[in-house]
Amino acid sequence: MTSTSRLPLLAGLPLAVGAGLAIPLQGRINGALGARLNDGIAASVVSFSTGLVVMILISLLLPRGRAGLAQILPAVRSRAFPRVYVLAGGIGALFVFAQSFTVGILGVALFTVATVTGQTVSGLLVDRLGIGPAGRKPVTAIRVIGCLLTIAAVAWAVSPRFTGSSGGGSDGGPATLLLPLLLPVVAGFLMSFQQAMNGTATVHYGTPIAATLVNFVAGSMVLWTAYAIKVVIAGPGNSLPGEWWYYVGGPMGCVFIGLGALLVRSLGVLVTGLGMIAGQLLGSLALDVILPSPGTVVAPATVLGTMLTLAAIILATLPWPRGALRSGHR
Repeated sequence: MTSTSRLPLLAGLPLAVGAGLAIPLQGRINGALGARLNDGIAASVVSFSTGLVVMILISLLLPRGRAGLAQILPAVRSRAFPRVYVLAGGIGALFVFAQSFTVGILGVALFTVATVTGQTVSGLLVDRLGIGPAGRKPVTAIRVIGCLLTIAAVAWAVSPRFTGSSGGGSDGGPATLLLPLLLPVVAGFLMSFQQAMNGTATVHYGTPIAATLVNFVAGSMVLWTAYAIKVVIAGPGNSLPGEWWYYVGGPMGCVFIGLGALLVRSLGVLVTGLGMIAGQLLGSLALDVILPSPGTVVAPATVLGTMLTLAAIILATLPWPRGALRSGHR
């Protein structure tokens, strides 16, 4: 399959859900690494750096990777797309920053709702502006309803964690939470732009491999700079652990960033993002059942909210009767 080919919805949406499944496992691994190192920035650097090494190897060893590698500089020099798109990986670094610095204050539940809200709203906007390679997609009533239902369903699915986990964000009052809450909302909002940028770059590079590599280069540069500043101010954290599984978070990031860059051309930014959100909730539910962290409780709201999210995704992706929906909306 070439980067110019398009996947049908029934094939692309399950891939988006599958890509989202890796996100909670990556978060669990990176969180454990951050606790082990006593340094969230260092854990982020390790994650991005291992992902970068994987992408360099893939780009050099695979013929398709080498072909994409050869297209990066010509595409940037010819301004085939805005040059700022090569900095899309910085948005991923911002998301990691938001994780590192606000999850402990807000709790996982509030952080998830904040990022999903930002990503869902911006998915509508990015599709409407036509920034991604799929072009402009209208803001129909059914898409808006699907987005609102997704946000409500995610809030319901994670609601048991508001009272069931530490760091629920109730100690300092609403004013204290305003700035910490704003960061994940902004990070989530920018994620749709990141997917659109990566998808556009993929079309011109000829493969998502090159777009994913550029992503990890930009994100690693941002995080290594932040880590250097942190070391100067506060010194390094603990030494790196020896267990291999601490280092698979970065390669997992390669999978969902690469798939996201590929799928936005076929599905659009909004539907790709919603599919990944569904996968994220399903992955979180599976982790809570199979490998629960201390204090985890799988409540009925968690299961029902996850199912409602899947229903919302299906509703938002109902452009099968696209003409009928538009005429009904008008």
